[in-house]
Amino acid sequence: MSAHSSTAPFLRLGVNIDHVATIRNARGGSHPDPVRAAHLATEAGADGITAHLREDRRHISDDDIARLMSEITLPLNFEMAVTGEMLDIALKSKPNACCLVPERRQELTTEGGLDVLSMADRLPDFVSRVKDAGIRVSLFVDPDEKQIEASAAAGADIVELHTGPYCHAALDGNQAHIQAEIDKLARSAQAAASAGLEVHAGHGLTFDTVHAVAAMPEIVELNIGHFLIGEAIFGGLHSTIGRMRALMDKARAAATGQASA
Repeated sequence: MSAHSSTAPFLRLGVNIDHVATIRNARGGSHPDPVRAAHLATEAGADGITAHLREDRRHISDDDIARLMSEITLPLNFEMAVTGEMLDIALKSKPNACCLVPERRQELTTEGGLDVLSMADRLPDFVSRVKDAGIRVSLFVDPDEKQIEASAAAGADIVELHTGPYCHAALDGNQAHIQAEIDKLARSAQAAASAGLEVHAGHGLTFDTVHAVAAMPEIVELNIGHFLIGEAIFGGLHSTIGRMRALMDKARAAATGQASA
């Protein structure tokens, strides 16, 4: 049976290309090119491309976003902070979706989800302006049911559940802790779907941790970046994405009682 068969819910893979740009920027110049990585990801079976334009431009640049919008055929998921500058860029670029994330300049990577509850006074207007431009809005949140309720109230189309705590627990190897984080993600995915939100997930997922998340039927998209780019050093980007795609399909097929392709 094809992995894309309508008899089993299909799980999309969004490939985050930020850290191709990180490597490029470490030395300057134009190599390696994140847009080339996006084309390779397309060939390897990705369903979307994710890129985070940070306020400090530490990896993806404005030119990268412009080139992605003009060159790639897959939907672009534009990760951004909730700022006026990023809103202007989003409205000008018009990606398929904007994923609103917290951003602190001192952090190495995104640490924790957006505190939607604390932004209830200003987030709905921001979300509305993005949606009015025909752009889908995703909020990157911790697996917390109150944050999910607040996301629905803010008018979001999507929540992306932060899988970092689960992946950290997996590294520690404490089975009780791992199961607790899996259960939290599962409950949150169910709550988000019940609230009418599309459910995505991502952050820190690897070959070893993707199965449990991919098996959750409410989740329709995983966004994975750092691990894929890092693993590509050893096995090549096409092969690495292909393996992740296969693991996701196997987990989803097993969870829905379907034989894998």
